[in-house]
Amino acid sequence: KSIVSIDDLSNSEIIRILEVATEFDESLKTRPILPLLKNKKLFSLFYEPSSRTFFSFREAMRRLGGDWDGVQDAQSSTSVAKGESIADSIRTFELMADIIVMRHPNDGSVQVAQLYGSMPIINAGDGGHEHPTQTLCDLFTLREEHGTLEGLRVVLCGDLKNGRTVHSLTFALLRFGAQLIFVPGEGLELPD
Repeated sequence: KSIVSIDDLSNSEIIRILEVATEFDESLKTRPILPLLKNKKLFSLFYEPSSRTFFSFREAMRRLGGDWDGVQDAQSSTSVAKGESIADSIRTFELMADIIVMRHPNDGSVQVAQLYGSMPIINAGDGGHEHPTQTLCDLFTLREEHGTLEGLRVVLCGDLKNGRTVHSLTFALLRFGAQLIFVPGEGLELPD
């Protein structure tokens, strides 16, 4: 299943993902590798740099017993530099993997990739649009700290206009009945 937006997951799917993450968190303390994804391969297609997200996906795949490959600067280190489209890139790289994780500087680019791909695509951040996997990490932390996601009171500060992580998190928290307080930097208010 592709995850381009946090809206691609129902609330019950989000809770199930967080429950499984808690189980993995416990299991990985005693077994550093869980062979759940043996013979599966992830390809990370990053059009812009991101150390934490890029290497987090790689490490997660390794710890789940799968294989990984990827490119961190597709803009200059692939045929994109010669004008290759997202559609052509997706069609090429999906021949090498079972799932693609994609990061791109333009809003909606992962949605475009999903239209041309035949396998699941995970959005690791697209422009100022969304970053649903970071939202899942944030929800995991909130649930661990508060024991629930229901009815939390959360303050979101800083660049609320361009912050894709804030956009996904806002959508998700509202679905769980959160009261949100926004404290943007000047001129950096949350878009309508």
